[in-house]
Amino acid sequence: MRKTIRLTAISMALASLLFGCASVGPSYAASAAANQVQLPAEYKAADKAQNWWQQFNDPVLDQLIEKALLNNQTLAAAEANVKRAYAAFEDSDNDGWPRMDITASQQNNQIPDSATQNAGQIQRQASLGGALSWDLDLFGKLRRASEAANARAQGAELAWQEAKVQLLAQVAASYGDYRGAQLRLTVAEQNLGNLRRTKQIILARRDAGFASDLEISRIDAQMYQLQSTMPQFQFAKAQANTTIAALVAQAAEQFVLDGSLGKGEKQSLPELTTPLSFANQHNYLKFRTDVAVAERELAASTADIGVATAELYPEVSVTGFLGFIASPGLSLGSHNEAWSIAPSLRWQATELSSIQARIRGAEASQQMAFARFQQTVFDALAQMQSSLHGYRTSREQQLSAQQQVTATEQAVQLTRAQYEAGTTEFLDLLDAERDWLAARDQQAALSTQSFQRLVSVYRAFSGGLELEQGTAQIALVKE
Repeated sequence: MRKTIRLTAISMALASLLFGCASVGPSYAASAAANQVQLPAEYKAADKAQNWWQQFNDPVLDQLIEKALLNNQTLAAAEANVKRAYAAFEDSDNDGWPRMDITASQQNNQIPDSATQNAGQIQRQASLGGALSWDLDLFGKLRRASEAANARAQGAELAWQEAKVQLLAQVAASYGDYRGAQLRLTVAEQNLGNLRRTKQIILARRDAGFASDLEISRIDAQMYQLQSTMPQFQFAKAQANTTIAALVAQAAEQFVLDGSLGKGEKQSLPELTTPLSFANQHNYLKFRTDVAVAERELAASTADIGVATAELYPEVSVTGFLGFIASPGLSLGSHNEAWSIAPSLRWQATELSSIQARIRGAEASQQMAFARFQQTVFDALAQMQSSLHGYRTSREQQLSAQQQVTATEQAVQLTRAQYEAGTTEFLDLLDAERDWLAARDQQAALSTQSFQRLVSVYRAFSGGLELEQGTAQIALVKE
């Protein structure tokens, strides 16, 4: 038995030396891929999305995000895919280790009647032991397969994070649609109230003989025109409510935003109270989970080349048995020891042309993955730049809209006073009212647009921006 153990130990040591041979195929380096697209040196895969929505300090939005993270089924499917990918990686990684099966058998054989000795007798034999097998992986086929599976598992986890980023942005954007429609409906109702007050002034002047029924008809027409816009805002609210219900995995008919969440809370568009800042020298690409997913797929496809290349070389494996074999009536002990060891070599010598074709296919797949990685980086940079420009533009528009509302409101007040005093025409008052109503509605629309573009900024940066001082700022416009 000691001799057997020594032989086994020697075999294991020799196999370990062989197992340490270098893997064939290219070795992947993330920095090399990054440098070819001129990414900063500190490029790394993002591992989590920032809690950017909390910067709005909106309890209702916080609750919606929490419900979506808990209940959204698309996100649940992405999480399950992560578990599946890591299970596949664990299975692949285990292929490089020795395998042992515990075996126990009982064999019965009858000697033929024609035999010269012991004719017709039944012979019995029992065995107990471990059947060993080990693929030595001299050229790294199993190691490369494990590398590919690991990279794809990491990619699945990053895709899960990307699904979170997209879900959070969708919830926030839909919430903005809801609050925006609510705001425009409120503004329309306030404008309608202002027109009714103006109508009362006209009625009083008509009763006094200073206004005509034509003026009443014109102010009525403006009121009806305003009322005709209100159903579209109610529809937009209902549509946003339905979208949010789907995102939080709840039936639309059972989910009413203002009735389900935020009772007693201020019903308004979320807004930042601190300027949104970013540092020009900071590498925001590290927050982009889609870039990280593409980089992991490039790593996996690089390892696939090694898997295909290893098939050019022989596969060496060792099988063996270590245990006891005894006839009936004999106990299993040291005098019944049995062992065997059987190295084997397998080489696909007649399949070399097919193997070369598979290698070329793997190399082409790597080139595809690298091209997708490059394009993902360029698209990400474009999205970041575009989102920042769009948000900055919308804030500038908001400033102009606020100034327009202030100016038109003053014009209405002055014109109304002059009309009551009889020093200006009704058409002047009607034009002033119309300009003020349009300015207020535009301001509400631009507020909604500004919030949506801010969500797009966070989506483009995967939540990586924070409210802090930096080398450049997107300043808030004070309302």
